[in-house]
Amino acid sequence: MPFGCLTIGEKKDYNSPTEVTDKYDLGQIVKSEEFCEIFRAKDKTTLKMYTCKKFLKKDGRKVRKAAKNEILILKMVKHPNILQLVDVYETRKEYFLFLELATGREVFDWILDQGYYSERDTSNVVRQVLEAVAYLHSLHIVHRNLKLENLVYYNRLKHSKIVISDFHLAKLENGLIKDPCGTPEYLAPEVVGRQRYGQPVDCWAMGVIMYILLSGNPPFYDETDEEDYENHDKNLFRKILAGDYEFDSPYWDDISDSAKSLVARLMEVDQDQRLTAQEAINHEWISGGAASDKNIKENVCAQIEKNFAKAKWKVGFNSLGRIFYTLTSFRAGPGPPALPREPRPQARPQRWRWSQQTQRPLPQPPAPPPPLTRLPAARGGAVNRRKRSWSRWRPVGRALKSSRAEQSPRRVATETRRPPCQQSLRLGTSRVSRENFPLYLPPAHCKLAASMVAQTLLPHPLSPSLLQR
Repeated sequence: MPFGCLTIGEKKDYNSPTEVTDKYDLGQIVKSEEFCEIFRAKDKTTLKMYTCKKFLKKDGRKVRKAAKNEILILKMVKHPNILQLVDVYETRKEYFLFLELATGREVFDWILDQGYYSERDTSNVVRQVLEAVAYLHSLHIVHRNLKLENLVYYNRLKHSKIVISDFHLAKLENGLIKDPCGTPEYLAPEVVGRQRYGQPVDCWAMGVIMYILLSGNPPFYDETDEEDYENHDKNLFRKILAGDYEFDSPYWDDISDSAKSLVARLMEVDQDQRLTAQEAINHEWISGGAASDKNIKENVCAQIEKNFAKAKWKVGFNSLGRIFYTLTSFRAGPGPPALPREPRPQARPQRWRWSQQTQRPLPQPPAPPPPLTRLPAARGGAVNRRKRSWSRWRPVGRALKSSRAEQSPRRVATETRRPPCQQSLRLGTSRVSRENFPLYLPPAHCKLAASMVAQTLLPHPLSPSLLQR
């Protein structure tokens, strides 16, 4: 194959920052999220407003992965209840995502501003979200972060549609998923239990959303101080695993049995028994006209203001680090009593090293040999400092070099130019240390080198008669 056919590496084409600023005017930061910053942007040509998400690559691998994932998912979807991706730019330092601008309000704010609010209004909201979720599931996409904060009205008109935003945690379902993520109050039992999960987690989150919209209360809540994140989340996760929620009075007294039935079917602890998004759409409360028209605004708004006025679920509850930490240390239930521990072995002297595998004391490795002293100079061996290649060990090198003609090239013993504490001999390709030097004595015709090295390295001197042999 000719060399020209080989591709060593493809150079990636990046957009320059001026390409972004030439087309769009970026306003001030509207909101800062866990992975990105959100701006208002205006197209200079059409004067149309968009939402701009900016991901900084320097913020880490998770941020870069979230940006790529959101771009991949949004390029695949096109649904009236999902914010559409308009434009994408990737520079060397940032990702810029331009999406449709939703000028409406969040569902919480919309409920508080209504003069009349009934089950039918809730049914209309839930139906639109379920249709978008069913569409995502048909593409094998799991959103994994459905919550009320990610549901907004497209505009401020009376009959505006609901749209879903924030797809940075969405994932293609190529088999079952195991890594936990999301908001603690909306997590399904299989996520809390660190089991493999898939599309049913979105249906569970829809049940939680429906529960809140009908009563103003979260289905799972712990009274522990929320500053103590670890204990608060552990108690919350125990209730989720057990499916410990109720239709409390008086908040559910005016709610129809059909609505309660749909909530219970969506919040089945066993994910195999849980309704799918399409089955929930076909439920009588959604499409059969079973939703009540009774005004429930007073009770719902009072509970929403009580539970969500401080935006407790909006600040800090979407932290992946907190979820990973809590689920890693979480244990469902108290569990069996701990077995008594064996007493730890007493401290051993420094000359012993304890082995946990064999439970036997093993001798510590021998101490390294003491540093070597300078080799004695040979006869007439004045050191020539002008030749830097020999340094101060030139006498030995000269003595060995004098007998080089009589020896085989692979049997020449040469001194490595190292500090005295790291000196060693090299015989051919073998390194000779102080311990194994007697096994690798040089040939008899290298008497001078052998006598000089032996006097320095060996623990006992060699007699001249031994060297004559």
